[in-house]
Amino acid sequence: MLANLFKKKTKALLGVDISSTSVKILELSHNNGRYQVEAYASEPLPPNSVVEQAISNDEAVGEAVRRALTRSRASAKNAAIAVAGSAVITKIVQMNGGLKDDDMDFQIRAEADQYIPYPLEEVALDWEVQGPSESGNDMVDVLLAACRSETVERRKDAAEYANLTVTRVDVEAFCTERTYELLAPQLDGEEVETVAILDIGATMSTLNVLHEGKSIYTREQLFGGKQLTEDIMRRYGLGEEEAARAKLEGGLPDDYESEVLEPFRRAVVQQVSRSLQFFYSSSQFNDVDYIILAGGTASIVDLADEVQEVLGVPTLVANPFVDMTLSQKVNANLLSSDAPSLLIACGLAMRSFD
Repeated sequence: MLANLFKKKTKALLGVDISSTSVKILELSHNNGRYQVEAYASEPLPPNSVVEQAISNDEAVGEAVRRALTRSRASAKNAAIAVAGSAVITKIVQMNGGLKDDDMDFQIRAEADQYIPYPLEEVALDWEVQGPSESGNDMVDVLLAACRSETVERRKDAAEYANLTVTRVDVEAFCTERTYELLAPQLDGEEVETVAILDIGATMSTLNVLHEGKSIYTREQLFGGKQLTEDIMRRYGLGEEEAARAKLEGGLPDDYESEVLEPFRRAVVQQVSRSLQFFYSSSQFNDVDYIILAGGTASIVDLADEVQEVLGVPTLVANPFVDMTLSQKVNANLLSSDAPSLLIACGLAMRSFD
């Protein structure tokens, strides 16, 4: 099984998000209809520890998870991790709705090689009944999700290096969809049905389009905040570490805004526009009602305003913690600063309350 991707659970879970540049850990509780952030920490990864969303340095990633766990002072010992959508094959298949779970599981696995282009012994998979099929005849639609076992195991190993027990493996797009319920109340407008969430990480941008709260389209493209770091390096002759620090903390020459930051903002707007065009060309949709910017790059000053002005679509910077309380262990300023990059971690932590 894909670590019980769709199954329910009772114990509190730590959301452990392993991205290309950092490990983020988040623990939530839920009381009286309201979430509270119990613990949070982010720990940077050495360069090239994760390349194109695949772990390439197991020990470095495991150490980062261990440091983040120590800093967070989280109490939960069970963890949920996520794999990138590009690493997962999902398929809707029709099955006889009268089958018991065990019989359906047996039949799905017996027929899985029809849908999965890898040897089944190399694959982790799970499934969930979505509801009655439009074909009728007592058939139901079943969502099948499959991923190479190695991809899952290397991420599990990183969490287990920190003495965590991985009990759930999710898909990043599903995490974003789950977190959207926290973002939806922040959107202005009477009829917001189709929302584009663009998560701009360090090297990869992921567009996830939701219609009526359900994910209908996901696409990843090589583009991210690292480009701005490289622009700073070229312009001012700085090393990568110095440039990354200056990008966050400031202190760059006066021409930084006009010569480096503004061209990068324009490049981001162009990337958002291009990603949406791919979506429009492959679907029946011609527009979206809202754009939500996520990922570390989303925090760039005035970026959301520029996207909204150029594309003519209301735009918001993601912050799933707006209506949450915080425990005394959590640094409110740090959490607020990192909030746009925590959609995956938040969606994972929310698995505790499915």
